Amino acid sequence: MKYYMVGIKGTGMSALALLLSDLGYEIVGYDDAKEHRFTEDKLIQRGIKIYNETNDAIDNETVVIYSPALRLDTHPELIKAKNMGVKIYEYEEMIGKLSKKYRTICISGCHGKTTTTSMLSHIMTDMVGCNYIIGDGQGHGDKGSDTFILESCEYRRHFLFYEPEYVIITNIEMDHTDYYKSMDDMILAYQEFANKANKIIIACGDDPYTHSLEVNPQIYYYGLNDDNDIQARDIEYRNDGTSFDVFVEEEYYGHFDLPLFGKHMLLNALAVIAVCHYERFDAKEVAKSLKTFKGAERRFKETILFDNVIIDDYAHHPTEVRVTIKAARQKYPNKKIIAVFKPHTFSRVEEFADDFADALNLADKAYVMDINYDREDPDDYPSINAYTIIDKLNNGDYIEQGMADKLLQYENAVILFMSSKEIYLLEDEYKKLLEEKNKV
Repeated sequence: MKYYMVGIKGTGMSALALLLSDLGYEIVGYDDAKEHRFTEDKLIQRGIKIYNETNDAIDNETVVIYSPALRLDTHPELIKAKNMGVKIYEYEEMIGKLSKKYRTICISGCHGKTTTTSMLSHIMTDMVGCNYIIGDGQGHGDKGSDTFILESCEYRRHFLFYEPEYVIITNIEMDHTDYYKSMDDMILAYQEFANKANKIIIACGDDPYTHSLEVNPQIYYYGLNDDNDIQARDIEYRNDGTSFDVFVEEEYYGHFDLPLFGKHMLLNALAVIAVCHYERFDAKEVAKSLKTFKGAERRFKETILFDNVIIDDYAHHPTEVRVTIKAARQKYPNKKIIAVFKPHTFSRVEEFADDFADALNLADKAYVMDINYDREDPDDYPSINAYTIIDKLNNGDYIEQGMADKLLQYENAVILFMSSKEIYLLEDEYKKLLEEKNKV
């Protein structure tokens, strides 16, 4: 069978393409974006052809899968496919079909789901093998495995397409304010999703909202508080990582060393360890695998260039910005922290401007770029811009592509680039200028 994937450069679509390719299907891709994106490298390595103009790749036996960012009734490639009468699935529909074929473990939450999915996939691959789709563009198929690990996004209730055995909820927090209109609406979406679990729910008990869920499946809570079923104790935060012991319902499970930083990463690890416990994995083997986990793509990814540390991170919500800066403080307590942030969506900035400022004020200096607005009309938000945040900062400034020289004044510092969008363009510009500055 051949799949023609329209919008293949998106992180979810590229991950699905990799999974289907591993399972032996022929994959052909199409994307309107002509510029190279980080998701392409693995696709090209698999020999997947990617078109950016109309072509004759679709035949009567082809199944078309398209990105949720595209419109079935307006995109030329999708109109062509519809006129040919071939099967067409939106991305979430296809993932839903796959989730019915496997023992599916869905990882959800407003924050932390990519790292948690990546961490669990890493350990399950080591232990028993698995299929997985991760929101950083990573996907893998294992013909010999009946397990499917799936990052499950709450945006527009997309996760309700899935049929999970396990549901993990890392947290519930207000986000996607262009869709969710209240916290109650957000909680109801998670509640409906959690009730789809046909085995158990594993939720962060330290989160203020997970206990309000009214669910039918058994729910187990993890966290640092004493009332959790799965607890981390004797925690030590160090500049080389985090060590802790895990107790499950008051019984010792094992000791773990996590090569990542911050309380949020510890909580992500606890969610993964909880699944491993209920899957009856040996704690020592889990600990051995966890110790080799390197992190998800675009999550606290470090480059050392001369005496500066450059960190690239996907953080785009105030909570994520806050924990990323705190993690940098944990690992580099003696360096200045310089935050560079590119917001995504006017509605998020409008809703969370104060929270973004509070988070960015944890850095020694913060720079804010123009707001990315790929799914909104800026005319609907005439008074919302980068300065909506900058004006609230203790030590803030504006920056944009072509202005990376502003960052050259910092030495022996950590430069944090945070965004869900193309902040890497400014980051690459800064790296090039820094290399030129330090030429002997």
